[in-house]
Parts: sequence; C-alpha cells; structure tokens
Amino acid sequence: MAMILIASPIRQKPAILREFLRSLQELDLTGLTADFLLIDNNDDPLSSQLLQGFRREGSTYFYAQVPPNSTPYLCNTTTHHWNDELIKFVASLKNFILNFALEKEYTHVFLVDSDLILHPLTLRHLYLCEKDIVSEIFWTCWQPETPRLPQVWERGQYQLSPEFLRRLQVPGLYQVGGLGACTLISHRALTAGVNFNFIPNLDYWGEDRHFCIRAAVLGFPLYVDTQFPALHLYREADMARIEEYKKSYQPLWNFPRPGWQRKNSNNRVTLSMVVRNEANRYLARVLEQARPLVDTAVIIDDGSEDETPELCEKILQGIPLKLIRRTQSSFHNEIVLRQQQWLETIKTEPDWILALDADEVFEDRIYSEFSSLINQTEYDWIAFRLYDMWDEDHYREDEYWQAHLTYRPFLVRYIPSFPYVWQETALHCGRFPRNITELPGLASAIRIKHYGWARPVDRIAKYHRYLTLDPEGKFGNIKQYQSILDPNPRLLKWLD
Repeated sequence: MAMILIASPIRQKPAILREFLRSLQELDLTGLTADFLLIDNNDDPLSSQLLQGFRREGSTYFYAQVPPNSTPYLCNTTTHHWNDELIKFVASLKNFILNFALEKEYTHVFLVDSDLILHPLTLRHLYLCEKDIVSEIFWTCWQPETPRLPQVWERGQYQLSPEFLRRLQVPGLYQVGGLGACTLISHRALTAGVNFNFIPNLDYWGEDRHFCIRAAVLGFPLYVDTQFPALHLYREADMARIEEYKKSYQPLWNFPRPGWQRKNSNNRVTLSMVVRNEANRYLARVLEQARPLVDTAVIIDDGSEDETPELCEKILQGIPLKLIRRTQSSFHNEIVLRQQQWLETIKTEPDWILALDADEVFEDRIYSEFSSLINQTEYDWIAFRLYDMWDEDHYREDEYWQAHLTYRPFLVRYIPSFPYVWQETALHCGRFPRNITELPGLASAIRIKHYGWARPVDRIAKYHRYLTLDPEGKFGNIKQYQSILDPNPRLLKWLD
C-alpha cells in the first residue's frame, strides 16, 4: 500500500502560494494514502495563514514553522537570487523532510516546490513509474527573453544537448543526470542514505546537484517523466498562464458526439492487428492470450507467403473475425496500412480498440485487470511499457534501447466524433492517430514483452529493412539502427 508524504519547504508570495495549494487539493490520490508536511518559512503573514488553513479530507496534515533565514531571499521580474547560505538552509529543510518521512515509515516522499501547478494525475503517474527517484518535468525561462528549459539536466552542473532537449519534448520516461523540485523518492532510496548534504570536495552549486550525485553513487538512477508537465510560476507574470495550462489537461468534453457517452460496463473490445509471415513466430501466443479479452477481431494480412491467415482463423474460431488479405505488402508505406487497419476496425463499432503487433505479449496479470481498465469512464486510452526482449528471459537496455521507459497507448476508447489526426509518415507513423493523447489517459503498471528482436534471424532482417527504407534515419534513429547487430548488448533479466 502506497503511503506518500507530500512535502514542501515554503517561502512564497501569497498569490502564487494560493495557486500551489489549490493544485495540491486537486491532486488525484485514488489508490494512494497521502499526508502533507508543509514547512512555513514565510516572511509574509498572509502566506503563513494560507498554510495554516490548508486541509485535505482523508489526509493527515503536519505543519512546521521555521523563522526565515537572516539572509534576504530576493525574487523579482528577472530571476531568483540565491547564495550559498540560503542554499544550505534550504538543504537543511529538505533533509528534515527526508528524515521525517523515513522515521514515519512512508513508502515515498514527494518533494515539491511551492511555485508549481501540478497536473492532477502527477502523483499517481509518478508512483506508477515504479522508480526510486523520478521527477515530473517543467519548463522555465530562467532569464527573460530566453528559451524555456527543463529543471532536469543531462550531466555536470546543467548541461543540455539539443538531442536531450528534443527527447524531453516527447511524452515518456527518461533517465537523466540531474533533477529536482518535483520529485518522488522511495523509502528504499531514503534508507540507502540519499540526502541534500553538500559533498565537501565538489564545487557544484545547488543542493539538488549534491543530492543527485549522492543518489548516483548509491546506485539509484534518476528519471524524469514528461507525460504531465507542471507549470512553473517562476514570476508573478506566469500566473497569466494558469487558465491556459488547466485547459490543456481538461478532458475534451465539447467535441460533437450526438447520442454517445462513455460506458462503465459491458464495453466491447476489438482486437486490431497487421500481420505478415508470422505463422512460425509468436502469433499463436499473441492470439491465444488476446482471445479471452476481446469480442471481435480485425486482422490485415499484408501479403503473407506462409500459413499466417489460416492460423488466425484457427485460433480465433468462434470470435467474429474480419480477415483482410492483401496480395502485396504495403509495409514500405506504413501510414497507408495503418489507416486502412483503423478504418476497418472502427467499422466494428467497438467501445475499445486493442492494437497489438504479432510479437507483443502482456504479462499474465492482464487477465485480472483488463475488465477494470475498459469498464470505467475516466480515461480514454491506456498506456503500457514495452520491453524489447533479446531472448525469452532478457530485455535490452542501453543508450538506444529504452522503449520500456516510455508508456505507449495500446488500448484506446473509440469516440465516434472525435477529430482523429494521423502522423503522416511512411515509417514509424504509430498504430493510432497521433492526437489521442489530447484525451485523458492512464499509464498502467502491466508490462508487455516485445519479441520482435528475440531471435538473431529477426534482428538481421530488421537491420536490413530499416537501413533500406530509412538509410538516413529520417523517421527513426540511425544510431539505433546501427546498434541492432551489436555483438555484446547490455541485457537485463526479466523479473516477474
């Protein structure tokens, strides 16, 4: 059972603090037990009153008042002014929070700065990431008229490469060199000794750097999630962005949908697949697992030269199946194939679409949790992590193989009048329209094994296919293509 301490050392202007506290009130804590520890370090009496009046039903509230440090803390329309004395003082407050969480035996502490507005799903989502140290991203203009940059960094004091910044623009979970300000930390990491004490022989500036270095030395990789970015009220002028920010995370209830509504029971699922020459690979395992989960199936056979179509008909016998046989393969232009797959699938009038490739297998826990995923009205897509298996018992993880750190939609509610938009690329266009994530979604803890790389013969075939179809890496990553045949990949043991 997750027991999370939400904590913040606070010295904040009342207007910004009021929005921060409202954000805490709006957090979705379904399935979590969460208490609050707010440290009052304010020099404005109104800010102290706001903290003393904060309560949330079902949570225990801890309030500590600490006199402001004698060194002034100046915030103006340009930047925030810190010095070594202030930083060490803040580090001591954060260490107090970590020790408090450790002594009270919380499973996690969520350390969050008081000038952030959080997406309501932030804490639940970070918990589902199952990482010992993980932050939610936010972007800030640290100086006026400069680009927005993240509060996480790649290495060193604050090094950010263009590739690193591009990666953070895509919703997912990524390993980073440093983080802070909106961070979930596990009891395991606390027990191991992570803290904000300064390391005396390092001249890095800022308590977060020392925390991150200590965590890395103790063996805890650092991660940032980019699925639900927070809004940073770095300047009072940023408050003008709050309304627009909150609109971005509201469900799209206003598009035309006459006579349609989300159902919380008896939802029907269509299995949607594209297959080609899969008879002697993993297709049987995929279909046998999916069969009890779905009500109907749409499968496009993309010019198979083996018994793939017959295998589909055999295993799915008794389930309504639309099997479309193409005489020639179209996978060199994936967008055409995926759009045909989508159009044929929605003709079955599904409530949900389960889109799988012929080498993707869920954990067995899918059977016990699938019904609750589809029979609810809160979320319109369910995302899972996909592990690239290099054999039956190991998956690959290195610089270019990190698919399992990102949640991707595999299960999508079909909404008849939603304005679906596709990514119009010949390769890597996605199995669903690209704008489905504008709707509310859920990251599931259930994992998927991807066996597409598990056999040497398949790796060789994909290596040649990608370099033939995309020799410049225009639609993917050319360095990843080149790494496919690495004779000594970094493999990790799959643990059930």
